Amino acid sequence: QVQLVESGGGLVQAGGSLRLSCVASGNIFRINNMGWYRQAPGKQRELVAAVTSSGSTNYADSVKGRFTISRDNAKNTVYLQMNSLRPEDTAVYYCNANYASYSATSVRVGAVSWGQGTQVTVSS
Repeated sequence: QVQLVESGGGLVQAGGSLRLSCVASGNIFRINNMGWYRQAPGKQRELVAAVTSSGSTNYADSVKGRFTISRDNAKNTVYLQMNSLRPEDTAVYYCNANYASYSATSVRVGAVSWGQGTQVTVSS
């Protein structure tokens, strides 16, 4: 099992910036895609941004040009730099990873883990 721990959420005024971090730990053989999702009250969880192991990225239309996802493979860490924040960005942000893990006898592929979530609140 691989654990994901997010940090960096908080309260910020509209137009401000925050940087989220997510560190993966455990029996990691290889991490494939990593991403950030968010869920606002009364809404479904949605993809914000994702990055592959080779660095290819994709973003939700609502955050393009404002948010940047990056990763440090050596540290098993993914980041989300959020600029020009808007009140509608308020949500709980979750880190997600698709990975292969190992045990003493085998490698398990296609596993997925979620972080516990970090609250981002943007005031108007």
